[in-house]
Amino acid sequence: MPASSRAAAQLMQGRWFKTLPEALRQYLLTEASEISLAPGARLFARDDAADGLYAVVQGSIRISSGDDQAREAILAFVSPPEWFGEIALFDGKTRTHDAFAAGETQLVHVDQDRLLGFLREYPRYWQDLGLLLTTKLRQTFSFMEDATLLPSSVRMARRLASMVENFGEQAGRSRRVVELQQDQLAKLIGVSRQTCNQILKELESQGCISIAYGRIEILDSAALRQFVPQKGSSR
Repeated sequence: MPASSRAAAQLMQGRWFKTLPEALRQYLLTEASEISLAPGARLFARDDAADGLYAVVQGSIRISSGDDQAREAILAFVSPPEWFGEIALFDGKTRTHDAFAAGETQLVHVDQDRLLGFLREYPRYWQDLGLLLTTKLRQTFSFMEDATLLPSSVRMARRLASMVENFGEQAGRSRRVVELQQDQLAKLIGVSRQTCNQILKELESQGCISIAYGRIEILDSAALRQFVPQKGSSR
């Protein structure tokens, strides 16, 4: 069943999707099936066989990995209207990480075999799928550079700003809410929960954010991008 008009409207807010050639965009919308996930439900696991592309319409997907000691490394949160799952589309190998619903989540899914058949018939569209992959690769390199060169407080400020920019990519909205537990944010940045709490309080004191349970309201995303730790801060 094709994506609903509501899902299509949300996906059209995405920078990548709305600039696709009309034929590819319509194909994805026509082939998309909609999926609902309860909070904490697993979409796929590391080493699962590839089954196609996904896009988030509502809620969020947590991309992570864990070990046999129940420790978790969080790599990213995928929010509307982002597409994901393209790595396995290119190499045909298994999933690289686990994917869980971070809250009540609505997705669209395009089957891998059907999409590959379409791309065999119209190979010119591979480049458009490649742009989805390279955009994320550039962002990953940026995060790796930040992790090496910047203090944790600046990394957190920039990551929050980046997350805000992914929430619909809509112009004219100056106040956004990130639904995220502090322990999850700490794992995403690679700091202790205590350090995470201290940094968030510092960001709040400078008017960048407002903190509530399970929610971080972004008051000034430009200030987050330009954030400088208070004098004497070691973070």
